[in-house]
Amino acid sequence: MHNYKIIVAYDGTRYKGWQNQKTTDATIQGKLEKILEKAVGCPISIIGSGRTDAGVHAKAQTANFYLQDSYEEEELLEMFNQYLPEDIAVLSVKEAGARFHSRFSATGKTYRYRIHTGNIPEVFERKYVYSYNRPLYVEDMKKAAEYMIGTKDFAAFCGNRHIKKSTVRNIYEIRFEETENELRIVFKGSGFLQNMVRIMTGTLIEVGEGKKKPEDIPAILASKNRELAGFTAPAQGLMLMEVKYD
Repeated sequence: MHNYKIIVAYDGTRYKGWQNQKTTDATIQGKLEKILEKAVGCPISIIGSGRTDAGVHAKAQTANFYLQDSYEEEELLEMFNQYLPEDIAVLSVKEAGARFHSRFSATGKTYRYRIHTGNIPEVFERKYVYSYNRPLYVEDMKKAAEYMIGTKDFAAFCGNRHIKKSTVRNIYEIRFEETENELRIVFKGSGFLQNMVRIMTGTLIEVGEGKKKPEDIPAILASKNRELAGFTAPAQGLMLMEVKYD
C-alpha cells in the first residue's frame, strides 16, 4: 500500500463542511474522494486532519489516503486540480511513510478568525469575515485570552455536549492583529474541539462588548458548562491556516 499526504485549500462557503454526509455531496471530503474513485476504479477513503464546520475555510488542510498501486505525485496533483471545482485546490501531493496519519500524527494547528470592525460593511471580503461592523475593547479581549492559554479542560467551549472523549487541550498562543477596520485573532494549539475556536471567539467578542469580564474566563473553564461561555461566532470568519507535524 502507498500512503499519500495532500495539502488542500478551500473556500468553505458553499460546502457543508469537510466530512462526508449521507444527505449531501457538498462536502470537501466527498469531492476529493469522488475524483479518486473515478481514477482508480474503487472507493478510496481520504482522512482529514480534522473536520472543519460548514462554511469554514482552509488555507492548508492536511489529509492522507492509501492506494494499492503507486502513482506519480505530479500525476495525482494534476488529476485533482483538473476535476475539482474552482473553490477547492490541492496544493501538494507527497508520498508519506506507512505510519503517517493526518489526524493522529498532527502535533498542532493554527486557526485565524477575522472580524470586520469598521462601521461600513465589507463588500468584497464578506464571505471571509464576521461583519460585526463596530469597534471592540481589544485590550480586555487580550486579558481574557491570557486565561485561555495553557493546558486546560475546554468542555465549556465545545459544541458537542455529549462528547465522551477528553476535552483537555493545550493552547500555545492567542494573538491579536489589528488594522483600521479589522481584528484578526490567531489561535495556536495542540488541537481543538468541535466549534471550539468559534466559541472562544464568541466569548472574547462578548468580553470586547463589555458583556463579560476578562476575569470571568477561569470560572467559565472550571464550570465545564457550555451555557456559560459566549455565542458561537459565524463560520465564515474562520480559516484553518496550518497543521503541524514533527
